[in-house]
Parts: sequence; structure tokens; C-alpha cells
Amino acid sequence: MRPSKRAADAMRDVTLERAVARYAEGSCLVTFGNTRVLCTASLEERGPPWLRGSGKGWVTAEYAMLPRATHERTRREVNSGKPSGRTQEIQRLIGRSLRAVTNLPALGERQITVDCDVIQADGGTRTASITGAWVALHDCFAWMRARSIISVDPLKDHVAAVSCGIYKGQPVLDLDYAEDSAAETDANFVVTGKGGIVEVQGTAEMEPFSEAQFIELLALAKGGIANLVELQRKAIA
Repeated sequence: MRPSKRAADAMRDVTLERAVARYAEGSCLVTFGNTRVLCTASLEERGPPWLRGSGKGWVTAEYAMLPRATHERTRREVNSGKPSGRTQEIQRLIGRSLRAVTNLPALGERQITVDCDVIQADGGTRTASITGAWVALHDCFAWMRARSIISVDPLKDHVAAVSCGIYKGQPVLDLDYAEDSAAETDANFVVTGKGGIVEVQGTAEMEPFSEAQFIELLALAKGGIANLVELQRKAIA
């Protein structure tokens, strides 16, 4: 039995609330159970210097966890002078995931930065961030099109993410903190609406996992992401 009493293939309750930040061109408050992340998309009328003259835009991401997002207060990373290795890895993952479904030349030489700020963490903050960031990015592009800044929608597809793991020998979907901290295997899957795999992160915390177990985890992830994509579609309808 899972700590949350969910079935092995059941996700936590997921919500996607749009337009929650007044000044951002696109925003979304995403919840995966007790995990809550505020995603905001901001337009800059210039791209990164290394793309100057290319005619191509860029989508990037930043990720941060508020001090009391966890059980005990964590120090703000800005006070330590640089983001931690974990933070850098997560924000690069979010950026790669969004760029995988974005037609960058359609942006022109502009940059969209999606900020993902974890308000409350209970496992799956990176997967919630990617799922909510897509909605914020979608709304940023809609804002740009409404003002004739761009003429076509740069988004080529949906993208969402979910965690899976092996908990007490059982493959399960969408780990909360209680499961994540005790799982024998922990994996994150980033998948597009059409089923294309963007990234897989999988780690055996105890015993190595088998190819058959990996296939089970992938099947769970694809089912969960299909549900997330449907929630994205309903959110932007």
C-alpha cells in the first residue's frame, strides 16, 4: 500500500490555474498534490548575445525553491552567491523540455524566460514545473500574437513530465516525498503530447532495476503524461 493510499497508476490531484501573476506575459500556478509551483513567462525583446544575427529566438528557465517550501527553512541561494548544482540541473532540464516543442525561429531574436518558483514541495517539483511552465509559455505566446509581435504560434506540441519509481518492489506513478525518499528506484520522464520522449532521468537508489521494470515505469509515465496533456488542453481551452 502506498502512503497516500493511491493505486500504483494513480496520480495525485493536479490543477493548472492560469493568469495568476498580473504582470507576467504568461503564468500558471500548478499543483501536484501538495507540491505547488508558480510558473511565470517573461518576454525580452532581445535574444542571448550568442544568437545575435541568427534570426532565431530562445526559451530558457530558472528554478528556485522558497525558503519555507520544505519542512525546515532552507537558505536562499542568492545569499550563497550561486545556484546549487541541483538547481542548475533542474532549470536546464526545464529549458530543454520547453525548447523541444518550440519553433525558435518563429520567435525572431527574442527570449522568453520561464521562472519556476516552488511555493511548497512534496516531491515532483521538477515535473510539476515543466507541466506548468508549458501553460505559462503558451499564454506568453498568445499574448505576443494578440499584439502582432509574432504571426504564428511557435509551440509545436505539448510537453509534460511525471515521476515514477519502484517503491517496496512495486512500480508506481507520481511519487510524493514519502515515496521519493524511500524508493528503490526514482525516475523522471519528460514526454510530448505526441508521445515523443524528451528526456529520461532514472536512478537506482538501492538495487539496480531491470529492463522489464524500466518498461513498466515508462508505461506508467506515458499514461500519466497523457492525463497531464489533457489537463493542459482543458486549461487553455
